[in-house]
Amino acid sequence: MSVADLFEPLTLKHGPAMRNRFMLAPLVNQQSAHDGSASEYDLDWMSQVAEGGYALMPTGATTVEAGGIAYERQLGIHSDDHVPGLAKMAAFIRDGGGLSAVQLHHAGHRADPSLGGVPARATDLTTGEVERIRDSFITAALRAERAGFDGVSLHGAFGWILSEFLSPLLNDRTDKYGGSTENRARLTLEVIEGIRRATGPEFQLGWRLSVERYGLRLEELREITADILDRELIDYLDLALWDSAQIVQGGVFRGRSMLSVFTGLPRRGVRVGVAGKITSARRAGRILDEGADFVVIGRAGILRRDFPRQVRANPAYESPKLPVTAQFLRTGGLSERFINHMRRWPYFVNEREA
Repeated sequence: MSVADLFEPLTLKHGPAMRNRFMLAPLVNQQSAHDGSASEYDLDWMSQVAEGGYALMPTGATTVEAGGIAYERQLGIHSDDHVPGLAKMAAFIRDGGGLSAVQLHHAGHRADPSLGGVPARATDLTTGEVERIRDSFITAALRAERAGFDGVSLHGAFGWILSEFLSPLLNDRTDKYGGSTENRARLTLEVIEGIRRATGPEFQLGWRLSVERYGLRLEELREITADILDRELIDYLDLALWDSAQIVQGGVFRGRSMLSVFTGLPRRGVRVGVAGKITSARRAGRILDEGADFVVIGRAGILRRDFPRQVRANPAYESPKLPVTAQFLRTGGLSERFINHMRRWPYFVNEREA
């Protein structure tokens, strides 16, 4: 395939098609109000990326419960009071011609008590508490639908609560939510099925999955994913890899590309995208050759909010090299709050020149 293929439309099982093969990664940026409401900085960010040429633009991790917070100034959807601000974000995306989604998030055992978070360890929760969290995801999806979003994406990566339940290291429950692979996947599946039942026939549903750390087992994740794809329970899988080119280092898939482990699965009508150091036009095009349906753009989208437009204009486009100065990000339109968030990664912001 050529870079031009990145600009071919992509139909989804529910709702409108993606206008091209670019999805913006769900980027936490710590620029909302302290109560989780969308701020002027959130709206400015969304207006910038809405004009950037992406097909699908999700919010960053958005809390489904107040106690599930992980970051200061994290966007929220755990209250009806959040709906008006979220509706403005959805409108910016719609006016820019793209599809919108809210990434639904609960920090689980990683919730931050200093921010009012209540750590919810898979092992310690009662069955009733697990079911309450499940229902909070479903209620949050209904709020997203009411706010005018095209869909939601479940944050099932990086050890947050859905990922936590999948892990045999973090989940040693003995009830229906622990033990076997099927039981540990139950919370994710109940959330997916509950949202599908509660929302309208055009509402889109994605799932973000990671495979590294937190005791996750690749073979189990592939089995769970195979079932979800075979039953067409979601519209798209967002495979969050540290590096989209990474090779499996051990186990039965040793020597294969991590991406191929999942793109090799029958997917029926479900679309599969991948994130992980996709910073050039050529790499984005190769991702399609390797079996993915679309690419998920993170750091390259922070560096240039219009990455898809840059690729369209220049098939040899490459992102600016890291690290960059704070002034570079500032000049590009990032808020000071977003820049401060990016300082968490020294490889991204060069403080000596900031």
